[in-house]
Amino acid sequence: MAGISAIGSSFDNYYGSIASGNRINTAADDASGLAIAQKLEKEQNGLTQGSSNATEGVSALNIADGALSQVTDSLQRVYELSVKSANTLMYGEEERGYMQAEADDLLKGVADLIGSTNYNGKNLLDGSDSLHIASNPDGSGPDISMVNASLKSLGLDDFDISSGDAISKVSDAIKQISGGRAKMGAASVGLEYTKNFNDIAAENTLSAKSSLEDLDIGKAVSEKQKKQLLQNYQLMMLKKQQEEKQRHAAGLMQF
Repeated sequence: MAGISAIGSSFDNYYGSIASGNRINTAADDASGLAIAQKLEKEQNGLTQGSSNATEGVSALNIADGALSQVTDSLQRVYELSVKSANTLMYGEEERGYMQAEADDLLKGVADLIGSTNYNGKNLLDGSDSLHIASNPDGSGPDISMVNASLKSLGLDDFDISSGDAISKVSDAIKQISGGRAKMGAASVGLEYTKNFNDIAAENTLSAKSSLEDLDIGKAVSEKQKKQLLQNYQLMMLKKQQEEKQRHAAGLMQF
């Protein structure tokens, strides 16, 4: 009966594969195929997470750019006040004092905004952090240098609207921020491109993994039927052999 048990056990893989829909359920089913499938799964997971990381990077850059847009608006007003203050034909010390007070309020607002522009606890605009975006499946990706928009970096700490270089200082600060925003915009476009590439690559990798692992149900059922016919035949032959042995033993016992 050991032969019958062995024949019966040969159907376990067929039933298990059909039930799960997977061609490879254990390493015994296809050792090399399983290794390739696991490698593809790792690659897909890396691509998917890299895409998510890229999206987070774009979000951080968008927050930073929105804050810098407000900073630029404030500096444009400070620039306007600086030009206005330089017109001694119309404005004296008292008027320039009012302009200085407004400029001070605007710059304080800039400093407060820069200090509070964060993403996941990281300040984005005070120069304290650079961003490494692990947008690739192996953890590599761009290192993005963020704009340092602190008043000291912009050359606007202790700003005096009446000084001879007030206009040029504000002009340089606006240029510095505009240049930084342009670089961050380019980085954001690059991350969007990487995200789109990762999404397509992850989908294709999943498709390759599925083609390797997924079971062709129709073919599997056909193979099972062929095996079942063979099993039935083998069982008949075993039964016939046993019956012949029994008859032969009975004949010997008659002597």
